[in-house]
Amino acid sequence: MLKLFSWRRSIQHPQPLNLRLFPHLLPSPSPLPLPLPFLFISRFLGYSPPAEDEEIYDPPFSPTPTQTAKRKNKSKFIKKKNQTQKVANKINSDGANGFPVKSELPFDFMYSYSETSRGVEPIGFREPKRFSPFGPSRIDRKWTGTRAPAEQKPDLEKLAEKRQRVLGEPLSEEEVTELVEKYRHSNCSRQINLGKGGVTHNMLEDIHNHWRRAEAVRIKCLGVPTLDMDNICFHLEDKSGGKIIYRHINILLLYRGRNYDPDKRPQVPIMLWKPHAPIYPKLVTNVADGLTFEETKEMRNRGLNSPALMKLTRNGVYVNVVERVRTKFETEEVVRLDCTHVGTSDCKKIGVKLRDLVPCVPLLFKDEQIILWKGYKERE
Repeated sequence: MLKLFSWRRSIQHPQPLNLRLFPHLLPSPSPLPLPLPFLFISRFLGYSPPAEDEEIYDPPFSPTPTQTAKRKNKSKFIKKKNQTQKVANKINSDGANGFPVKSELPFDFMYSYSETSRGVEPIGFREPKRFSPFGPSRIDRKWTGTRAPAEQKPDLEKLAEKRQRVLGEPLSEEEVTELVEKYRHSNCSRQINLGKGGVTHNMLEDIHNHWRRAEAVRIKCLGVPTLDMDNICFHLEDKSGGKIIYRHINILLLYRGRNYDPDKRPQVPIMLWKPHAPIYPKLVTNVADGLTFEETKEMRNRGLNSPALMKLTRNGVYVNVVERVRTKFETEEVVRLDCTHVGTSDCKKIGVKLRDLVPCVPLLFKDEQIILWKGYKERE
């Protein structure tokens, strides 16, 4: 810009005075203003090129990087490239020497241990069964679509002896009180959140990592799994080898044992991604067992028009839902649960849990409302 308008920055050639600022210097008022073409011509004629001995300073739009900055950037790039090469070499060496992982855990590997119904087999899969969530050739077990079964059947007596050896002598009341007071508070750093996935496979690795530096782990349970807290406690103790020493509503403390050695902990292979849920048979049929089509339709309408027993929230605590539904079935045939904002998927999971725990018959899932019937046998 300075090159284009060099007459504005010329030092040796003085600029003409602005006569508008000094009207008293005008010789006489001009009767007619000059037209615009004459003004442009006069400005062009008034342009004076810079002198030869005048220094022209034309800075660039951005400062030119110095040689030292280039060398620094180059050294950083080389250092980062070397680090990437080291990581790649380490991964290749581990893949050559460490895989497939041979785990001594006696149970079948599954994504969720507490939220899978063993009695119901899937009728289809949403992804090919050859794609194992543990990665290709990373474990010595074959993935069947829902689990990776153990090659040999476990010896239950040896497992019980080994677990008792790790737990050691039972804790006294003073020791239990001390551990509970140390780990039960909400600001505890040794906490694992258990959500709608329940007791997952990778959670076992998190538990053992916490046990490396702490005697107990605080587990906070939320969502659908809280309908059956006994099931959660069983799978935590069975899969991790620890013991539940404290249970209050949805808060658990899992103790590792007196003789737990972090260096001899079991090796838990990690799931690299969450597998797609398989396709299961239809949960709600058009005609309920023991009823005709007209009776089923009447029961559904009665349920939709009846007041809701309780309102469930998303990722809430459902510890008392089963007991309240059982109590309601003593006086009513149909019960409605309001699950607004819970989600369609969680509504169906709640219905499956209640079907097995109450027990009852789910009649309808509509607009996040669950309609339950106490069943033909109960009615008789």
